[in-house]
Amino acid sequence: MIDLIAYTQRVPVRGETLVGDSFQMGFGGKGANQAVMARLLGAEVAMVNCLGDDSYGDMTLENMASYGIDITHMYRASGASGVAPIWVEPDGTNRIIIIPGANHLLTGAQAVEALRRIPEISVVVGQLEILQETTTAAFAEARRRGALTVLNPAPAAEFSEDLLALCDWLIPNEVEFEALTGCSAQSEEALIGFARQTGTRLAVTLGEQGVSLVLPGNDSVIQVPAPKVTAVDTTGAGDAFVGAFVVGLALGWDEHRAAQLGNRCASAGVSRPGTQASFPGASECQSILTEVRKGLGG
Repeated sequence: MIDLIAYTQRVPVRGETLVGDSFQMGFGGKGANQAVMARLLGAEVAMVNCLGDDSYGDMTLENMASYGIDITHMYRASGASGVAPIWVEPDGTNRIIIIPGANHLLTGAQAVEALRRIPEISVVVGQLEILQETTTAAFAEARRRGALTVLNPAPAAEFSEDLLALCDWLIPNEVEFEALTGCSAQSEEALIGFARQTGTRLAVTLGEQGVSLVLPGNDSVIQVPAPKVTAVDTTGAGDAFVGAFVVGLALGWDEHRAAQLGNRCASAGVSRPGTQASFPGASECQSILTEVRKGLGG
């Protein structure tokens, strides 16, 4: 996805035209953002997706390669690559509309073929920006390979029982959780009930409040607070959390420490404008990794 970001004092009401403050074009897409965050933390990352045959597709491949992400399994198709128009208000709040484009052209067979070509897999992360049947096929192959499966159900949508049965972790944000359940993410009863219903491990990101974790067989919610920062742009914060959290899991850390890593990386990103451009750089990421590993600054 290419992010088309408008910074404005407020979003327009119906039928209104406003003059915004500034514009920024950057690289985005939930899966791509998560891949970049994981790579910045030093993980070996392969991206599996489909791009259009347009200049946005070319730019996306060049960007991902610049981070050292394996793009061998990025397919191309005739048509447009995905784009995401984004509006950001002064307090960092964002509103996003995604146009999936070629994301919806990736097939399950292509995803399975790609995973079979990757020698070692620890974690496979999926989102709802591609077709659910494609992610279902990928997760089935991941399970066969003994990898953890993590679904970031965004944009929020009802997901199939087949896909749900293959998920080890669900990681929605608080808005997505409410859309999926009709309940507030502030309700511990709702969090526990959803984890029981889905049979998954659950992490719900709560913005400046951090994240709530619910683990199997646990009748309580684990709250992992986020560092206090001044938010400039929250675009991509959830993706930074997911990308960092799965790195923690791949390293064999417990869920609480992995969540601390996710919170630290997300908080660093919201203090700067942009999506991938706002993420902490490789050297900052190594400092964060070291601190969280030692139990400092969590």
